[in-house]
Amino acid sequence: MNTLDQITEAVIRRGDLAHLALFVWASGASALLAMTLRDLFAANRRFDAFVRELSLFNRRHSGDPP
Repeated sequence: MNTLDQITEAVIRRGDLAHLALFVWASGASALLAMTLRDLFAANRRFDAFVRELSLFNRRHSGDPP
C-alpha cells in the first residue's frame, strides 16, 4: 500500500471525508492555476517576440537609421 492510500484510509477512518474532498478540490484548483499561469507567461513571451520583430521590420522599412 503506497503512502497516498495510507493517508486516504486514515482520513476515511477518522470520518474526515469532507476535509479530504476539500483538499482534493484545492489541489486541483492550484494545479489548474499553475498551468494557466505557465501558459499565460509563455503567451506573453511569444507576444513580446512578435512585437520586437514587428518593430525591427518597421525600422528596416521606414528609412530610419537603426
